[in-house]
Amino acid sequence: MGLMLLFGIFFLGLVAGAPVAFAVGLAAVATFMYEGLPLFVAFQRILSGISVFSLLAIPFFIFAGELMLHGGISTRLVRLASAMVGKVRGGLGMVNISSSMLFGGISGSAVADTALGSILIPVMKEKGYDADYAVNVTVTSSVAGVVIPPSHNMILYAVAAGGGISVTQLFIAGIVPGILMCLSLAVAAYIVAVKRGYKGEAFPGWQALLLSLVASLPGLMTAVIIVGGVLSGILTVTESGAFGAIYAIIVTGLVYRELRWASFKAAVIQSVKTTSLVMILVGCASAFSYLLALYNVPEILTTGLMTISDKPVVIFLMLNLILLVLGMIMDMAALILICTPIFLPVAMQFGMDPIQFGIILMMNLGLGLCTPPVGACLFVGCVIGKIKIEQAVRTIWPFFLALFVALMLVTYIPAVSLTLPGLFR
Repeated sequence: MGLMLLFGIFFLGLVAGAPVAFAVGLAAVATFMYEGLPLFVAFQRILSGISVFSLLAIPFFIFAGELMLHGGISTRLVRLASAMVGKVRGGLGMVNISSSMLFGGISGSAVADTALGSILIPVMKEKGYDADYAVNVTVTSSVAGVVIPPSHNMILYAVAAGGGISVTQLFIAGIVPGILMCLSLAVAAYIVAVKRGYKGEAFPGWQALLLSLVASLPGLMTAVIIVGGVLSGILTVTESGAFGAIYAIIVTGLVYRELRWASFKAAVIQSVKTTSLVMILVGCASAFSYLLALYNVPEILTTGLMTISDKPVVIFLMLNLILLVLGMIMDMAALILICTPIFLPVAMQFGMDPIQFGIILMMNLGLGLCTPPVGACLFVGCVIGKIKIEQAVRTIWPFFLALFVALMLVTYIPAVSLTLPGLFR
């Protein structure tokens, strides 16, 4: 009965339109009261959930991403990508994907990555590309931002998993799957471009390519500082995030000189809003997870799945499908915090490495960002492209299929996500 109350109040809150964090917190507190547990225990769980040192890296990563978006780094990355791959058939689609890989690897945010569409989508439409193609490429390629390091979502996963998983290992594990996702999307974008008769852009020349590379290097160094500092062991994840944010201020304010006071304030305000939402959600999800463990939810789920099949191949497919469906109806950060304590023990029970499961979780929930009814990236892309969501959804399936293929490869070939982390252990 307590478990039914927990999930019942949670889903009722979602249906009523309450913020996810409040729905989670209210469900947890009500269930604590129902079980006769002292309320101070619930609030202790909430406070202990956010009293984790590694969570300090999240506001730094978010702030660095906002600074890059407002300070000219994203524009230079787009120019570099255009000079590199613009000549390919449907070249601006390839530019879009390449830009997402470069910027996503710095910002670590899919929604921030989608905001690059404000630069690329209008240009693609002017060059004769259909609006739905421009939006679909932008939206699906932004998913790489949650997999390619640094990603604050990986920090959330490490915390939700109980703190026993290395964020550094997660960062390294996301590199190959992130590149695989972009390559799969590039193939899909090329096939659709050929089918629709899109042409490539003229190659600007090696000199222009070199100038674009030089201009974008200060911005690209942000990722080198953050990821390189962690991999080398010189900096912790939190310290690398702080250095990355400071470096982003220096580059956008003093090197590129495009960071104005108004844009700096906008970056600070948005970072504070996003960080506040994340921290409230982390705290409430900690109390929620405590109750999930109390009710032995992972064991119940494992037993239920084993009544269907005891083969890991089937179980992993079912986990993927469940996560895909959940990603369509709930926010990504909330799902990471709620689903990790439920599904991670199940995946480990059937022999999956927790690092591999973390990447699979990111990819599944990333796909949810570009699917209705709660696809934040899809909504942002459609607003920028000035098209209806229905119009984008009708033609997004080749790109969704490309990402799904990449997801299956990561699921059933552990080496895709585990080879690089194994080299750095």
